[in-house]
Amino acid sequence: MKNDMNKGSFGALVPLIVFVLVYLSAGIILQISGVPMAFYQFPAPIAAAIGVVVAFFIMKGSLDEKFDLFVKGCGSENIIIMCLIYLLAGAFSSVAEAMGGVASTVNLGLTLIPVNFIVAGVFVISAFIGISTGTSMGTVVAVGPIAVSLAEKGGLNLPMVLGALIGGAMLGDNLSIISDTTIAATRTQGVSMRDKFRANAGFVFPAAMVTLVVMLVLGRPDQLPEAEQHHYHLIKIVPYVFVLGAALKGINVFAVLTGGIVIAGGIGLLYGDFTGLSFVQTTYEGFTGMIDIFLLSLLTGGLAHMVSEKGGLEWIIYNIRSKIKGKKSAELGIGCLAGLTNMATANNTVAILISGKLAKEISNEFDVDPRRSASLLDVCACTVQGLIPYGAQLLVVASFTDGLISPVEIIPYNWYFAILLFFIGLSIVTPFGKGYIRKVPFQRENA
Repeated sequence: MKNDMNKGSFGALVPLIVFVLVYLSAGIILQISGVPMAFYQFPAPIAAAIGVVVAFFIMKGSLDEKFDLFVKGCGSENIIIMCLIYLLAGAFSSVAEAMGGVASTVNLGLTLIPVNFIVAGVFVISAFIGISTGTSMGTVVAVGPIAVSLAEKGGLNLPMVLGALIGGAMLGDNLSIISDTTIAATRTQGVSMRDKFRANAGFVFPAAMVTLVVMLVLGRPDQLPEAEQHHYHLIKIVPYVFVLGAALKGINVFAVLTGGIVIAGGIGLLYGDFTGLSFVQTTYEGFTGMIDIFLLSLLTGGLAHMVSEKGGLEWIIYNIRSKIKGKKSAELGIGCLAGLTNMATANNTVAILISGKLAKEISNEFDVDPRRSASLLDVCACTVQGLIPYGAQLLVVASFTDGLISPVEIIPYNWYFAILLFFIGLSIVTPFGKGYIRKVPFQRENA
């Protein structure tokens, strides 16, 4: 940016602030009222819609001009591609689960991992499922009941097991190429999913390895659980292996997800898990299951464009420049931006969608590699999501204990996030974890 850059307008940020405050305050009020899953009762798209209405009222210009800005943001290429990927990812997850893919993957992992390493095993299983399915919520729902049962039978510290479950699920979600957070981070930063995966790997894998060692040492059970038969079909794991392998090969994500849906559907039909009609219905259920994030992406895309065009982002960037002195502080700023936004919204995808455009501006201004900014956005949002007691993942796993354990009791055992924060900081202040980025320079458009 030029030194004489426009100072922007704080007023343009008010609609975005209203969106966040409405979403946050509604959750707090419901939480105080004792409503279960309080921060997920008030629909995020409605909060975004309220922000849009405020924007139309307070921003200068004619109604037609403001409407054109909003629609242009909703219909931007990145937003539309993102929404289409959401639909396909939802369909794949729905079909694969319906034909028994998740159950087989969980049971295979529990069969292969020695029972005296249950805590570490839960971490590994949930990480693999999270990577394969692209959803931390789906992972904790699939593995949670089994993890609780194993913890009780083995005399394990239950919060420790649940901490391992959440850590693994968020690790998988962060690394997954079909995760909505990955989709949001890569599209907003203009990089490929494969490049973002490689940028993450430099510091995420070391953090995961250290966490695994800690769990192997501290997570041994006082007694071995009773032997239990876990049934699985190897063929039902094939769709996940295909999606993961094809995505890592760099095949177009639309082709990857479509192929995964077809393979999962074919296996389900072969084993009689569903008929042709129920296969189609399950696919559609996957589409509708993504409607919240679909609508939220459209609305926040339009709102963010209005805020940007009216000077909101310029105001933030102008004021943040005094605190950012170079690449290191810029990377720290991007990470804090994603983390603090997630703390306010309790939704890592929402946080990335809100902060993505500003992160892109900071990346361009201070020459931060876009693959690095995408990585920081995703990993910092996911880290905070796993540490806030009002996050969906903690609330869900705590619910599996029938009130025995509260979300707050699990947080001290979220070892992965504490270790990951250390490695994130290390990668910011030192060259650690940036091997891929240094070896393969990023070619900026119009450079």
